[in-house]
Amino acid sequence: MKIRTVTVIGANGTMGYNISGIFAAFGKCKVYMVCRKKEDGERARKNAMLSVKGEAIGELLIPKEYSALEECIQESDLVFESVAENLQIKMELNKTIEKYTNERQIICTGTSGLSIKTLSECFSVEKRKKYLGLHFFNPPYNMVLCEVIPSVYTDRTVVEQIKSYVEKVLYRTTVEVKDSPAFLGNRIGFQFINEAIQAAEKYKYNGGIDYIDAILGPFTGRNMAPILTADFVGLDVHKAIVDNLYDQTSDYAKDTFAMPAFLNQMIEKGDLGRKTKKGVYQTIKHENGKKEYRVYDIQTGRYREKYSYKFPFAEDMIETLRVGDYKETFRGFKANQSLEARLCMEFLLKYAVYALYATHMVGDTISDADAVMADGFSWIPPLALIQALGGREEFCRLCTERLGETICKEVNLKQLTKSLPESRYDYRRYFKAKR
Repeated sequence: MKIRTVTVIGANGTMGYNISGIFAAFGKCKVYMVCRKKEDGERARKNAMLSVKGEAIGELLIPKEYSALEECIQESDLVFESVAENLQIKMELNKTIEKYTNERQIICTGTSGLSIKTLSECFSVEKRKKYLGLHFFNPPYNMVLCEVIPSVYTDRTVVEQIKSYVEKVLYRTTVEVKDSPAFLGNRIGFQFINEAIQAAEKYKYNGGIDYIDAILGPFTGRNMAPILTADFVGLDVHKAIVDNLYDQTSDYAKDTFAMPAFLNQMIEKGDLGRKTKKGVYQTIKHENGKKEYRVYDIQTGRYREKYSYKFPFAEDMIETLRVGDYKETFRGFKANQSLEARLCMEFLLKYAVYALYATHMVGDTISDADAVMADGFSWIPPLALIQALGGREEFCRLCTERLGETICKEVNLKQLTKSLPESRYDYRRYFKAKR
C-alpha cells in the first residue's frame, strides 16, 4: 500500500496535529491540515512540527480551510477524520466526505470509542469496505500504540494492508480490536481511572483524591497517578468515555464506570482539568515565581494544599526498588496488611483481571492486553504484573484471597488464566523508585 497524500480533518485539535506530524515524519506524506480558520492551520502546522521534533517536515504540512476540503480529499490516498468526539458531528462530516471521495481511497476515523459500524453507514456500500478506525494514543510520538478497528463492512484485505502500513511505515505497535465501546486500551485504562476516582469519594475522610493517587503512584507501575491522569486527559473527555462504557456494557465491572457526583458537578462548572487550569488538581503560580499545588477536597468541596503522604508500605517498596531487589519488593508488599497496602494490591489485581477479561472479549490474542497498556498508557502490562507478583498460581491465590470468590467466579478466573503467555515486556522498567 502506497500512501503519498493524506487529508487530516480537524487538524487544529491536539490529536489532529499530532497525527499530521506522524504521517509527515514517518510516512513522508504530503498532509493537508484542514482547519476552520487559516490562523488555526498555521498554529497546527507549528504544533505538528514540534510534536515530532522535526522542522524538516514543514514543507509537507499544508494548512487548508474547509472551503478547500473537496480538492484536498480528491487528491488524497487516505482521509483521516479527527474532529470532536461527538457522534452527530462526525456523522455530519462523513456525509460531506462521502460526496468527495471515490472507492479507491481509504477513509479513517480517529475516534477513541464510537461505533465504527455506525460511522461507516454514512458511506455507500462500496466505500464502507475501505472505512475503519485508527485509534492513536496521545502523544503519539511517545505512545506508539495504534488500535486498528474494522467494522463488519471493512474489507479484510484493506485491514491487513493498513495494519502493515501502520506498523512498518509509521512504526506503531499495531493491535486489531473489535468494534466495541472504547475499544480495548481505553476500556481497561479508564476502568482503572474511574474506579480510583470512586475510591477517592469513598475514602474522602482519609484525604480523597491525593490519598488514592499517593497509593497508586509510580512505584506501582505507572508514570502518572490515575486521577491526575484524568486531569491531564480532560475531565469532560473522561466523562464521555466512561459514560459511553456505562451505557454500552453489561459485564461484571459495569458499576465501576459510573461517574461520581462530585466530578459531574466540576464538569458542569467548567473545571475540566489541566486545559482549564482547574480540575481535581490546581496549580497556582505566585508573583514570586513559586508554584502552589492544590487538590480538590471532596469532603469540604474546596481546594486545599496537596499533601505529601508517606505510607510505610510505599516507602518500603521504593527503598527495595531503588536497589533492584524486586523479589523483596513484592514479598514485602504482599505481606503488608495496612489499609493502604491492601487497597493498592486490590487495585493492581483488579486491573490485571479486567485487562484479561476485556481482552478476551475485545482483543485478538491475550497478549494484546500487554501491548495496549504498555504502548498506549505506559502502564505496567497485565501479564508482566502477574509475573512480578509471582506467576499465574500466586496471582490466582491472591485474587481469591483479596478480591473474593464472587469476582473470580464471574470472570471464570481459572479458565481466563489457563494458558497465559510470557509477557514480552520487562516488568522492572515500569516500577519506579519514587512517590
